[in-house]
Amino acid sequence: MSGFVGSALEYYDFFIFGSAAALIFGKLFFAPGPSSMLLSFATVGVAYVARPLGAVICGHLGDKFGRKRVLLFTLLLMGTSTFLIGCLPTYSQIGMAAPVLIVALRLLQGLSAGGESPGSSSLTLEHAPDTKRAFYTSWTMSGIMFGIVLSTLVFIPVASMPEEQLLAWGWRIPFLASAIVTVIAFVLRRLLEEPPVFEEVKDNDEVVKVPLVTLFRYHWVTVLRITAMSLFTIINTIINVFALSYATSVVGIDKGLMLVVIAVANVTAVAMGPLAGLLSDRIGRKPVFLTGLVLQIGMIYVFFSALSAANVPLIFLTGILLIGVAYTGANAIYPAYFPEQFPVKVRYSGMAISLMFGLLLAGFAPAISELLIGGNKGNWIPVATFAAVACLISAIATLTGPETYRTPTALLGLKKSHKRLPAPQAVVAEAALTEKVRA
Repeated sequence: MSGFVGSALEYYDFFIFGSAAALIFGKLFFAPGPSSMLLSFATVGVAYVARPLGAVICGHLGDKFGRKRVLLFTLLLMGTSTFLIGCLPTYSQIGMAAPVLIVALRLLQGLSAGGESPGSSSLTLEHAPDTKRAFYTSWTMSGIMFGIVLSTLVFIPVASMPEEQLLAWGWRIPFLASAIVTVIAFVLRRLLEEPPVFEEVKDNDEVVKVPLVTLFRYHWVTVLRITAMSLFTIINTIINVFALSYATSVVGIDKGLMLVVIAVANVTAVAMGPLAGLLSDRIGRKPVFLTGLVLQIGMIYVFFSALSAANVPLIFLTGILLIGVAYTGANAIYPAYFPEQFPVKVRYSGMAISLMFGLLLAGFAPAISELLIGGNKGNWIPVATFAAVACLISAIATLTGPETYRTPTALLGLKKSHKRLPAPQAVVAEAALTEKVRA
């Protein structure tokens, strides 16, 4: 519950920025002109540039001092920066200082997000029973999808306001409301306990002094693999940010209607996530993850075809199938599958850094898609192909990785790391491994 609610409330903050960038920020924070929408989309990507740095910082602190403290820090950083965005003056009031300030605050959001989901996933994974790790961690992803639902729903009444009121003060409401969200999430986070497997590492004085060095010395192949596996996440920002702008600005679909489509699709994802996790715990990570990727490759073309034709019933159906079923098939699994490939000593760092490098492409996917579409509603095939190729790369990388669903939590990521250790350390590690198996 802490993983679900904490992630939902934190990512409400993160994703209201995406909705605002698609609908409002181009008019408020940039000089009027044809490039204002492209610049607005670029501010979405700025956070994804900061996420790897956040991953390095939070991963180091999380592996060295504990998961709980870092998760409290990420929450407060996200809440404060989001609230301040709602207080910003616009371009017409302070000129070029407006885009500079909004980019700075978006960078802080990115630093927070760089440590949030990897930390929540690692902590939940380490608390979960061996046979239910994907089910437990899927609630973190369901929480993130629910955060998207909240951020979308809050913009439906805001977007329906008269244009003058919307641009004057209405857009600020979702950002200022984050203060309430932050307090609720902070109270929940304080109830967390450190996982027993991490406490064991601390008690045995086995905490790595510089997790980043150990990670890239012994686990660099895993880092590269998971970075490639995470490229499929561009589907998220293409649908929730770019498709929202494309449908309303280029095709001419009502803003409120598209927000409802996104909300319904993500509600479906919230419900489907734990089911995908249960299935993964039964039949393995790879079959479920790969099936989700293959379905995304096909469904992205169908979705954009329906969108360009303004076929509302088909938009609803394909949106639900794409986000609620296909995307969730992979998205709900990775909070277990990715950290399972690292040992506990570098799990937070490994998960965070690998995922955030992969998410860089997702951050700039709306801006890239805007360039590919060229303002022509019939020119959607390059955008769909861009998304499909990213999913294909994820699938190829997945095929090269291990299957982890039957490995006991205490032994996750250990065997490969032992093979890379110097001979005396390998002997000690093998002895410790034998003792853990006996226990």
